[in-house]
Amino acid sequence: MSDTLDKRIGEECGVFAIYDPKGDAARTTYYGLYALQHRGQESCGIAVNNNRDISYHKDMGLVSDVFDEDILNKLNGTMAVGHVRYSTTGESLRENAQPLVLRYVKGNIALAHNGNLVNKDELSRDLSRTGAIFQTTTDTEMIAYAIAKNRLNTGSVEDAVTATIEQLKGAFSLIVMSPQKLIAARDPWGFRPLSMGKKGDAIVFASETCAFDTIGAEFVRELRPGEIVVVKGGEIKVIDKYVKTKPHSTCIFEYLYFARPDSIIEGQSVHDSRMLAGKYLAQDFAVDADIVIGVPDSGLSAAMGYSLESGIPYGTGFIKNKYIGRSFIQPSQAMRENAVMIKLNVLKSAIQGKRVVMVDDSIVRGTTSKRIVSLLRKSGAKEVHVRSSAPPFMWPCYFGTDVPSREELIACRYDMQGICDYIGADSIGFLSIDKLKDIIPDAKETGFCEGCFTGKYPVDIDDAKPSKC
Repeated sequence: MSDTLDKRIGEECGVFAIYDPKGDAARTTYYGLYALQHRGQESCGIAVNNNRDISYHKDMGLVSDVFDEDILNKLNGTMAVGHVRYSTTGESLRENAQPLVLRYVKGNIALAHNGNLVNKDELSRDLSRTGAIFQTTTDTEMIAYAIAKNRLNTGSVEDAVTATIEQLKGAFSLIVMSPQKLIAARDPWGFRPLSMGKKGDAIVFASETCAFDTIGAEFVRELRPGEIVVVKGGEIKVIDKYVKTKPHSTCIFEYLYFARPDSIIEGQSVHDSRMLAGKYLAQDFAVDADIVIGVPDSGLSAAMGYSLESGIPYGTGFIKNKYIGRSFIQPSQAMRENAVMIKLNVLKSAIQGKRVVMVDDSIVRGTTSKRIVSLLRKSGAKEVHVRSSAPPFMWPCYFGTDVPSREELIACRYDMQGICDYIGADSIGFLSIDKLKDIIPDAKETGFCEGCFTGKYPVDIDDAKPSKC
């Protein structure tokens, strides 16, 4: 569901990069970004390296809106880095679109970043004292300036990236492209996913493995938290200075909402995780009903899991308008208030006169759930039982997820019965925090950040501000 439309949780950004000595790097990146479009529909961009020169194109809008055949034909090169953006830090402006291309005394670099720094204010002050003038409002620019500054005192761009990581605190899956090298890095906590793949002689990096499937590449492995991978002329060098220096803390919400269900994160199928979440919801919150439906798209897998465990038939309850992106124009206040009706339509023949279990990925402020329950009742549902495949949100996020302040979270304002009454449901149930680790059984050696549910963060956030659009 669109955050602009209904104030749900905002998606993350997505990064994609490729070294391909034989192919069309920009065009492959274009298709890779298509696969990652769900992670950001606000802006996108591609930068390519050709004969030591970096050229780029970026703008507001979807991948299909920003790029066409003429633009792609002009982006010639053997290396490319691409980005789709949803602004958790920095305003929704064209200058904040990525990749960020920086020209400095040692040459050119292009940088794309997924995540959020909790020490960005401190980093900004330090860089400003040495003469940095910021052109954007993103922490990505701070990372780029820090790399450029460190490059003046190091022997290579990968040494500069290594030195910069020591200055960064928070979430960052990072791609840096210099005239000769492609560098991928994951923060020492591993908040955000980043994987490596291969297609013939090409080496590929992406936020999610579904991008490899789209371009016909083979998944090789995920980058370890703190790992830096350098690609030069097809040769790979690994820098593991920061590996196992911090507690492994992958964002649990990647499984519950952000990632595409056909992606694999830390060895765990996202679809299978959501199916398990639905299974545990059925065990903990059983109810007599006639049909189980999911709210597109993240609630569908969990609804299937609920159905299989409960024995209640699974059905299609909503038809989603797939042609409305995050940036569509809302023509009036009345339309803004009823935006969920623009995006979702109830399949009345499936739910009329029935007791319905409606499974969604989360309940944040409660306003969207209230409207959806109302739609189901107006369409003839006899009962509506709401189930959330995420626990109640109790705390803000500081690492790139657009979880709002506590006063806006419905679970901070009401008890369970109060939430149920507010959204107009007959009953309500949330996934238990104790079950979170059970939905990721294949990620045996992985730790997770559950701070938005528990208030316990893997990073000291005393001076940090929550992520916000």
